[in-house]
Amino acid sequence: MNGHKEEEHDFEIGLAVPKRKVHEGEGGGGGDGGESCVEFLVDEFKKVGFIVERVIGVSDEFIKLAAPLEVLGRAAAELKVKKPTHIGMDLQFDWEEVDAFVRQPDGMLFSWCERFHFYRHLIYGIVNRGQSTVTLKCHDREIQWEPGEPLLQRLEAESIVKLVFPLHVEAKRKRLLRVWALNWWDFTDQPIDEIYSYFGTKMAVYFSFLGMYTRWMLFPAGLGFVVHLVDFGPFQLLVLPIFFISIVLWAVMFSQFWKRKNSALLSRWQISYSVGAYPGYDLGFKVPGKDRSSLQSSVELISKWGRDKKNDKERFQREEWFGTLMRFRNDVIIILSIICLQLPFELAYAHLYEVVESDYMKFGLTVIYLFLIQYFTRIGGKISVQLINNENNANREYRADSLVYKVFGLYFMQSYIGLFYHALLHRNFKTLRQVLIQRLIVSEVLENLWENSFPYLKYSYKKYKVRRKSKKEKGSPTGKIQFKSRVEKEYLKPTYSASIGEELEDGLFDDLLELTLQFGMIMMFACAFPLAFAFAALNNVTEIRTDALKLLVMMKRPVPRAAATIGAWLNIFQFLIVMSICTNSVLLVCLYDKEGKWRIEPGLAAILVMEHILLLIKFGFSRFVPEEPAWVRANRVKNATQAHEMYSKQLLRSISGGERTSNEIMKVE
Repeated sequence: MNGHKEEEHDFEIGLAVPKRKVHEGEGGGGGDGGESCVEFLVDEFKKVGFIVERVIGVSDEFIKLAAPLEVLGRAAAELKVKKPTHIGMDLQFDWEEVDAFVRQPDGMLFSWCERFHFYRHLIYGIVNRGQSTVTLKCHDREIQWEPGEPLLQRLEAESIVKLVFPLHVEAKRKRLLRVWALNWWDFTDQPIDEIYSYFGTKMAVYFSFLGMYTRWMLFPAGLGFVVHLVDFGPFQLLVLPIFFISIVLWAVMFSQFWKRKNSALLSRWQISYSVGAYPGYDLGFKVPGKDRSSLQSSVELISKWGRDKKNDKERFQREEWFGTLMRFRNDVIIILSIICLQLPFELAYAHLYEVVESDYMKFGLTVIYLFLIQYFTRIGGKISVQLINNENNANREYRADSLVYKVFGLYFMQSYIGLFYHALLHRNFKTLRQVLIQRLIVSEVLENLWENSFPYLKYSYKKYKVRRKSKKEKGSPTGKIQFKSRVEKEYLKPTYSASIGEELEDGLFDDLLELTLQFGMIMMFACAFPLAFAFAALNNVTEIRTDALKLLVMMKRPVPRAAATIGAWLNIFQFLIVMSICTNSVLLVCLYDKEGKWRIEPGLAAILVMEHILLLIKFGFSRFVPEEPAWVRANRVKNATQAHEMYSKQLLRSISGGERTSNEIMKVE
C-alpha cells in the first residue's frame, strides 16, 4: 500500500518559462522556433527520469515535474544521505536495501524536505558533460551552454526559466483545509503529523509550538480575567503578587514542557539529530558570495591542517577571533543605532502620548507610530542581513540565529521602551493599561488583518497585470481572461518570505517575531493588565487558523527548511521570562510604595525576596523536569544498543572470517 501511495506521482515542482510562439509554417520543435530551448530542457528532464507535464497559461508556460520513487532513491544514493533503519542506526541510503529504512508517518520513504532536496539536486545537476559548447536557441537569440555548466542555472541567468517553485498537491491541500484550517471545533487541535509530511519539520515544529502555547494560555487567561474583573477590596495588593507568581511558574513550566514535547516529536518523526542541531545539508538556496568565500577559506584551513604544524594553531585561532571580532562589531553597530536613532524617537512618542488628552488622538497616534516604526525597523533588519554576511558563522543555522538576536533587539526597543517610560518614569498605571490595550488591538488585530489581506491584494494585482498584458498582445479589449490552470495561479501567488528578505529566513520569521513580542508584552506588564492574557489567547486561536489559510490558499507552497526546534526564539522566550520577573517586581513596588519614598518596609522586602526566589525557581526548574521524556530516552538507548551489538557482531564475523582465511592459507602452504 505504501508503494501504491508513492506511485501516484504527484507533481511537486513547477517551472515558469516563456510562452511558446508558434508561427505559421514552424514545426513543433524546429531549430528556429522560439520553443527549442525549453524543448531541450524538457528532454533533459525526461532523461533524468522525471515525469513531465507542460501547461500553457495566459502569459507564460509551465513545466510540472514528478519523480518516481526510484529516481528519488538514486538521488539519495548520489548525495550519500543517511536515513534511520529499523535497527535504530542511521546508515547511508542504498536503493537495493530499501526495506531496511524507516518510512515517514504518512508511509512515504522520504520526507518532503528530503524530496525537495533531491529535486534540486537532480534538476540543477543537469550539466554539459561534453567537451564543446552547445548552442541553444530561444526567441530568436542564441544561448551558449558551456561545458560543465548547469543547464538550469544558465537558463535562469538568461531569464528563460523565470522561477522554480514547489507545487501544492491538491488532494493533500484540500484535506489539510478540511481537518486543519477550517476545523474550528477543537480550536487548539492540529494534525501535526500531516503538517510535517506536507510542509516539513520547521513548519510543523512552529505550529506545534503555537498550538501548545495557545492551549497553555487558557490558564493565565482565565486567571487574569478573574483578577481583572473581580474587586478583592483591601486584598487587591495581595492578589496581584499571587497572580504574578502563578504566571511566572506557568511560563517556566511551559518552556520546559515544550522542550519535552519537541524531543518527542523528533523521535516520532524519526529525526535522529539532537534538539537544536542542524542537519547540515543545503536545500538549494543560493549562498551569498561573502558566505561562500568564508566557507572556502575555512575549507582551505582544514585542508592545510597538519602540513605546517608550527603555524596551524595560530592560523585557526586567528580565523576564530576574526569572526568573533566581526560579530562584536556588528552587535555594537546595532546597539549604537538603537541608542542614537531609535531611543530618542521612542521617548518622544511616549512623552507626546502623555501630553495628548483626547483618547481618539492617542489611539490614532498609536496606529501611526506602530506602522512607521514597523517600516523603519524592517530597514534595520535588512541592514542586519548585510552585516551578517560579513560574519564568520559556522553554517546557515548560526547565521539565522545571529539575525534573530539582532532584529529582536531592534523590535524589543520599539515595542517596550514606551511602556517602560509610562510604568517607571511616570508611574502612570492608567496610561500604561490604555497603551497596552491599544497595542494589543493594533498589533494583533489590525496587523493580523493586514498580514492576511496583503497576499491576496498582491495576488489580485499580479492577475490584473497579466490580464492587461495579454489583452494588449491579443488586441482584444473586451472579455474577461480566466486563469484555468492551477499551476499558473500558484505561480502568481506571493512567496512565503520574511519581511526583511528571504536570504536567511522564510515567513516564519515574522510569525515567530510577532508571537515573541506578544509574549513579552503580556508577561512583562502582567501585574498592570492581567486581562492581556485573555486578549492573547483569543488572538492565538485565530492565528492558528489564519496562518493555515494563508499557507494553503494565499501563498505558494513554502520551500521546506530543516530545523529541529524554534531555535534562537526559545532563548528569547527564556530571556523574556527573566525580564518579566524583574519588571513585575518593580511594578509591584510602585503599587506598594505610592508615595515614592522607596523605603525598605516589610512589603517591599517581601517583593524583593519573592523576586530572588522566582529567579532561583526559573533557573532551577530545569534540573527537576528533564528536557527529554523517559520513553524517548529509553528508545534512543535501545536503538543505540541494538546498533552497537549489530556492528560488533559484523566486526567479529569479519575478523573470524579473516582468521579462517589465514589459517587455510597456512595449511595449504
